[in-house]
Amino acid sequence: MCPISTSSAHLPGGLILVVEDDPLILEFLCEILQEEGFKVEPQTSADAASVYLEEHAPEVALLLTDITMPGTLNGADLANLVGERWPDKPVMVMSGYETPETSGVKHPVAFIKKPWAIGQLLDCVDGAFKSKAPRLH
Repeated sequence: MCPISTSSAHLPGGLILVVEDDPLILEFLCEILQEEGFKVEPQTSADAASVYLEEHAPEVALLLTDITMPGTLNGADLANLVGERWPDKPVMVMSGYETPETSGVKHPVAFIKKPWAIGQLLDCVDGAFKSKAPRLH
């Protein structure tokens, strides 16, 4: 297995939009990703994240969102929005209760079940980036 920190190498300046309504989990996610060299933009709701995406989508290299959140939009709605508007942008969803299929996600996404270990999280982030990386033939 290659070191996980290489995942940011092919997307220099890439930003991970992290969406989680639990402030402690949000802070922990951001710390883990920043330690791996990623820039992060924390948002506490899918509604706030969708507003952020409208203004900053070109800067966002990956969406990492929880599925179950309060507000008008949940994480599945946000994943679908990104899949429709920015189909080349990788999306990673996480949940302790649902799966992308049961929550109504309509586009291919990386999925991690809560609770996760740090290594699992980083492997999933790496896989999400690789899923949308340009293919060399």
